[in-house]
Amino acid sequence: MILTSARLTIRPFRPEDAPALADYRSDPDVARYQSWDAPFPLDAATRMIAEMTDPAAPGWFQYAIDHEGEVVGDVGVGLHDNLLQAAIGFTLAPAHQGRGYATEAVQRMLAHLFTDRGLRRMSAECDARNTRSVRLLTRLGFRQEGHRVEHTWAKGEWTDDLLFGLLARDFPASAR
Repeated sequence: MILTSARLTIRPFRPEDAPALADYRSDPDVARYQSWDAPFPLDAATRMIAEMTDPAAPGWFQYAIDHEGEVVGDVGVGLHDNLLQAAIGFTLAPAHQGRGYATEAVQRMLAHLFTDRGLRRMSAECDARNTRSVRLLTRLGFRQEGHRVEHTWAKGEWTDDLLFGLLARDFPASAR
């Protein structure tokens, strides 16, 4: 599956993408609100890419965000066992932040999941301090459904989690 938007291609990772994946995931600012630690070794990136085999199967699948042949980030889709709902996550390399790429990639993925694959609901979760992700999710129509105070022990501290949801019927028609 390959998706395109105005400026981006969203596609499965290829083995040759491992160095770029390891590079931006090794940035401490990128890893700050994520589940992995920096540095993110090349062998971990290589293994991660090799283990992703079926985007239609339940579980997480990471897609590369490609801009003009360069991997600039990723969009992850965690498909539920019922194949009717999923969680979404996203990461962008620091050099490519602030240009709307994450919004464009997530919006295109949502359009695919709701329109082409018929999913009914998407959810997202983020660290409450990650204001850029909160703004992106809100901009795309997600509503905040929960706030779990000091819920996650991550990187030596308790963090608050914000929970978001978006139903297919609430996804803006203009974004499809």
